[in-house]
Amino acid sequence: MSYTPAFAAAALALSIVAGTANAADASAKPMEKCYGVSLAGKNDCKAGAGTSCAGTSHADYQGNSWKLVKAGTCTTIKTPKGNGSLTPKA
Repeated sequence: MSYTPAFAAAALALSIVAGTANAADASAKPMEKCYGVSLAGKNDCKAGAGTSCAGTSHADYQGNSWKLVKAGTCTTIKTPKGNGSLTPKA
């Protein structure tokens, strides 16, 4: 079987489409808010009183700040202040 430039172009186009579909599938994984696991200034959004949104937490593992993590993993994340929580921590 001989390969022509048209065949090579078609194969490349198919591999790009397949790669794009796989990337889209990977980014569509379910996520959940996990409280008490982010480092200071690395939270994803609102972190309780005195903060507005992403990057405004004041302390590492702040109990009322959250980070998006892969669904089902939050409570298994260990920090120096305990495991992650699906609800804000005091």
